[in-house]
Amino acid sequence: MQNGTLLAAVDLGSNSFRLEIGRFEHGQIQRVEYLKETVRQGNGLDEERNLTPEALQRGWDCLARFAERLAGFRRDQVRAVATQTLREARNRDDFIRRGNALLGFPIDVIAGAEEARLIYQGVARLLPQSDERRLVVDIGGRSTEVVLGQGYAASAVASYRVGSVSWSSRYFADGQFTTQAFRGAEVAARAVLEEALESYPRGAWDVAYGASGTVGAVGDILAALGDAPAGTITRAALERLQARLLRAQSADKVRLEGLKDDRRPVIGGGVSVLRAVFDVLDIERMQVAQGALRQGVLYDLLERELPTTDLRAATVRALMQRFAVDAPQAERVARVANQLFEQVAPAGSERAARKLDWAARLHEIGCRISHDGYPRHGAYILDNTDAAGFAQPELHLLSTLVLGQRGKVRKLDADLDNLQFVTQLLCLRLALALCHARRDPDMAGSALARRGAVFTFAARAGWAAAFPQSAHLLAEEAVAWQKSPWSLALDLP
Repeated sequence: MQNGTLLAAVDLGSNSFRLEIGRFEHGQIQRVEYLKETVRQGNGLDEERNLTPEALQRGWDCLARFAERLAGFRRDQVRAVATQTLREARNRDDFIRRGNALLGFPIDVIAGAEEARLIYQGVARLLPQSDERRLVVDIGGRSTEVVLGQGYAASAVASYRVGSVSWSSRYFADGQFTTQAFRGAEVAARAVLEEALESYPRGAWDVAYGASGTVGAVGDILAALGDAPAGTITRAALERLQARLLRAQSADKVRLEGLKDDRRPVIGGGVSVLRAVFDVLDIERMQVAQGALRQGVLYDLLERELPTTDLRAATVRALMQRFAVDAPQAERVARVANQLFEQVAPAGSERAARKLDWAARLHEIGCRISHDGYPRHGAYILDNTDAAGFAQPELHLLSTLVLGQRGKVRKLDADLDNLQFVTQLLCLRLALALCHARRDPDMAGSALARRGAVFTFAARAGWAAAFPQSAHLLAEEAVAWQKSPWSLALDLP
């Protein structure tokens, strides 16, 4: 990464969409610009968990405006992540499809655990280096993330489906603040958060930090009122803030210095959840952190630049160990698959090659469940695991490659018009055929080429006679691609 390079993070939250642009200088990222729009997609989920047409349009309009500012950025300079609302929305693919086109960059829906990890990264990067054990809490619109960590490393991450937008809609739908409404909201929030007691006991951390949305808003209000030192939230100050809300009787009538208009409709739910967090985690004092999800995404962009710093590579190794993968065979298949991929992949396919490598290393993780149908088991694991560093679309790509490693190609529910995916899939399948004996295959004189929709695998004279089983498996592979938009030809003299 060159000094002076601009990087951008787009955070599609349940309450607000945010755009953070920073400049990389000597290992640090300095803010250049920050844009925020209150979109409230979290309020736009109907009873069937579909985003309403109005909520869809609000999001698309915002992304179109962000796109104008991002004009001229390369793909490796921008990452857009979506959180709880789009994790829940049944029609999220509709939103993302058009959103990708409007923004000009792909939108990654990230799992709750991955959101928590990135939040911690954002908080830790903007704090002084310290050995203190940190508890980090981020109350968003529809989810609350809780993290334990030290330095830049998170040791425990969790996401709970409770937030300022969803709790305001559920318990303060008419905007009225009553003792009964606050009591019901806090009891319900504590019930959701209770499982955090075991993973985040009071003795496991030294300092509690709160990030982003609700915590930042409450911190601003308390500082303006003089109820707590700047950047600090105390249990007693929260009690007094709730009393002020009760005296106001409704969100419309709340007049508090430091309370911004866009936060007013969700302050009731936010304060309720924050009070529940203080109770469940036994917090007396919380520091308001400057870092948040978007800063974590920016620093994650740096780490993704090189295989040596890409957390996803470590996650793949951990999955291999957890599911007792045959490591030498995984390494062998990955090496051959990438060797083939390099011969036919277009320029600029380094990221695709890395994902092919990971799929090859994970192709047998389903064997730990059952050898019968292990590609299906492996695909299920990848679609349903919390994998640090990975977005859900990335995991689904690996899942699809693992599922498609054998059998008829045309039966695979995937985009077979996508040349990059088809090339990844073909190279993985060819590598498995060539490595069937679980020893290094003789690749001398072998080559893979493509012309139009036809891939051709060629070997030196006498290779098929020397390795008849490999030749037989390649012939079966050619049959498997029949009736698909692509074909595999063999030149095995």
